[in-house]
Amino acid sequence: QVQLVESGGGLVQAGGSLRLSCAVSGRTFNNYVVGWFRQAPGKEREFVAANNWSGGSTYYADSVMGRFTISRDGAKNTVYLQMSSLKPEDTAAYYCAANLYSDSYYDTYNYGTAYAYWGQGTQVTVSS
Repeated sequence: QVQLVESGGGLVQAGGSLRLSCAVSGRTFNNYVVGWFRQAPGKEREFVAANNWSGGSTYYADSVMGRFTISRDGAKNTVYLQMSSLKPEDTAAYYCAANLYSDSYYDTYNYGTAYAYWGQGTQVTVSS
């Protein structure tokens, strides 16, 4: 079983930055892909960013490209989402998700159904 725990959310002004963390436990971190998703009130969950274990295949939603960066620290079994130039429309609950790597990752990384394990979420609120 894999457990994911997000942290780092909070209230920030537009233009500010936050770094979300996702601590992964229960299994070795190797060979897992990790994604970040978000869901605003009344909206569908949407993909934000993802990468595979090696970090070589990293993907971002168009809406966050150039502003958000996903990274991971293998020694700490932690994945980060560095968010900069935040906008009010970035306000949402942010979730990290993980699954064992497979070749289908390259076609499914942006689908929530491709991830078997989810954290409880952390709220990000960006004020204007």
